[in-house]
Amino acid sequence: MANITAAMVKELREMTDAGMMECKKALVEAEGDMEKAVDVLRTRGLAAVAKKAGRATNEGTVMCVLNDACTKGAMVELNCETDFVAMNDKFKAYAERIAKAALAADAQDVEALKAADCEGETVEAVVTDAIHVMGENTQIARVATVAADGVASYIHGGGKIGVLVAFGLEGIDPASDQFKAYGRDIAMQVAAASPVAANRDAVPAETIEHEKAIYMAQAAESGKPEAIQEKMATGRLEKFYKENVLTEQQFVKNPDQTVADYTAETAKALGGQISILDFQRFVLGA
Repeated sequence: MANITAAMVKELREMTDAGMMECKKALVEAEGDMEKAVDVLRTRGLAAVAKKAGRATNEGTVMCVLNDACTKGAMVELNCETDFVAMNDKFKAYAERIAKAALAADAQDVEALKAADCEGETVEAVVTDAIHVMGENTQIARVATVAADGVASYIHGGGKIGVLVAFGLEGIDPASDQFKAYGRDIAMQVAAASPVAANRDAVPAETIEHEKAIYMAQAAESGKPEAIQEKMATGRLEKFYKENVLTEQQFVKNPDQTVADYTAETAKALGGQISILDFQRFVLGA
């Protein structure tokens, strides 16, 4: 039998908002496995939200940059030791320089980015300079670059969350003010609502199977016939899609519309076609 500690119970409670005793029972049933314990609580309807374990502990900033044509974008997370340094304009300037280097080099991972050119020196040398100037350990945590017919970005909370969104376009200039406003709205949606995928087809199969297994287990607890249980699980899966798939979510600026509705409306107004292809979302320290 697994040794269930008070710290484990506390962590599970913070993740799920379930009661202390229920958390302990779930951990016992899951033999100490935190993720399985979350599923146990969800099956019993006791965990309204299953948050990932742990909160951000690193300080720093997330920085996004786009090319002038708004067809390429790069995003980096640059970490430091204190929030005081993270909010400093000099530190943010280092992050912007590194993001621009990532964009120019189309860097797909941190090691490639470190070796990339940044105004005549390597990015790694720029990071070393930041350490000397800012007086704190500074590291590149991750990088993402995207290229598409149109790309939009959004930074929330002064660098706490960063988003890049890739769009497919027909008959629309991605550098136009109208499209930029729409693209920023969609990137803001991703920052606020944290979807799991851009569209239903992009939801990982394992995520769907995992969710459906939980909904089937919940339905089984109802004691209703199997055919009814299947319908109940299917209905809950549809709700999952509407809450977690970007195009099906309620638009944060107008809950009477879905993101797909807003996209269609914008495309019509601009005289072309828009499809949301993919997105990258960085949360500082996560």
